[in-house]
Amino acid sequence: MIKNKRKGFFRENYRESIGYIKDSRNFIYSIMIIFLSFSFIGFFVPAPPMLEARILEFIEELLRKTGGLSQLELIKFIFFNNIQSSFIGMLFGIILGIFPVIAAVANGYLLGFVAEKTAEAEGISILWRIFPHGIFELPALFISLGLGLKIGTFILKKNKLKTLAIYLLKSIKVFFYIVVPLLIIAAVIEGSLIFLF
Repeated sequence: MIKNKRKGFFRENYRESIGYIKDSRNFIYSIMIIFLSFSFIGFFVPAPPMLEARILEFIEELLRKTGGLSQLELIKFIFFNNIQSSFIGMLFGIILGIFPVIAAVANGYLLGFVAEKTAEAEGISILWRIFPHGIFELPALFISLGLGLKIGTFILKKNKLKTLAIYLLKSIKVFFYIVVPLLIIAAVIEGSLIFLF
């Protein structure tokens, strides 16, 4: 009986989370458009030398941190890194939704930049090997940042504090029931592919 109650509780919260994602789809689509636009800019528009140097420095630091990690350690690193950035991106949407937009711009540009450098070094076909990395990670990011953007609109509502509380509660629920599972799958796929190749 307790098991059935737990199943029912999980099912109800999952259904509610999916419903909230559907209600928030315009915000999620907006984040996707921003992200993809800056991905194209990162890929096709050469970066200013100073910005390129900063990005390469960031990538080198990331490689230093992950160098020598076992497959399990790599999966854990990717998971906790993604979960932290997704949660912060969502939560900091409280500040008028500005942070999720900045995060979409930065992540989109970085993806385009890395894709261009990888294609230049190893050929355009290499991008098909990168593609599986984002199948679960990108939807999780889009949902988190989209909900963060929506949270920021509480300021436009009549009952501001009540709206903020509702948006936060529903967004956190989505995060645990939808985003976290997506990021677990993404980390396993990405960590395994990086380790193998």
